[in-house]
Amino acid sequence: MSTRGAGGRWPMAERSVLTTVLGVPPLAAIGLAAALTALGVFVDLARVGTLGAVFTICHITGCVLAVAWVRRDGLFGPMVQPPLLVAVAVPVVVLLMGTPKPGAGVAERLLVIGAPLVNAFPIMAWTTGLALALGVFRLVVQRPVDAPAEPKRPAVSSRRGSPAGSGRGAARGAARRSVSPRRS
Repeated sequence: MSTRGAGGRWPMAERSVLTTVLGVPPLAAIGLAAALTALGVFVDLARVGTLGAVFTICHITGCVLAVAWVRRDGLFGPMVQPPLLVAVAVPVVVLLMGTPKPGAGVAERLLVIGAPLVNAFPIMAWTTGLALALGVFRLVVQRPVDAPAEPKRPAVSSRRGSPAGSGRGAARGAARRSVSPRRS
């Protein structure tokens, strides 16, 4: 288990959007967004028969919270999940609710499943843009701090240990390296 660093902050790879809050694993963040999206689809389809305000609020909230609460090193999944959630949650909830009648043909089933997907496209697109923007913001702002660079040592030429930049044959000596051992 990781310990907090200076100032009560978690290591960069394990932070959420807040430096003092430990991020959740990527699978938990995706599960949170999936559960809220499915809840919004279910409530709206049961209440009004199409996707509406409850779906919009649940989907945007779930996806933004997932990107905000996930650990920095697990940002990719929550950043790309909004279209995948809609593509999976809407048909699954429609089929679980038994909306297409058992005797319905293939065309009617596709229309019953496809209509909510088409209606959800603008919300899905805006949510995807919002999740990507927040994720890129986190990637840029929460960059890991690199260790200070060590001072470079001067290159040694083949002439008695003098630095490569001094003497007449410096350019020739810097470009040519011998592969055989040096004679004594």
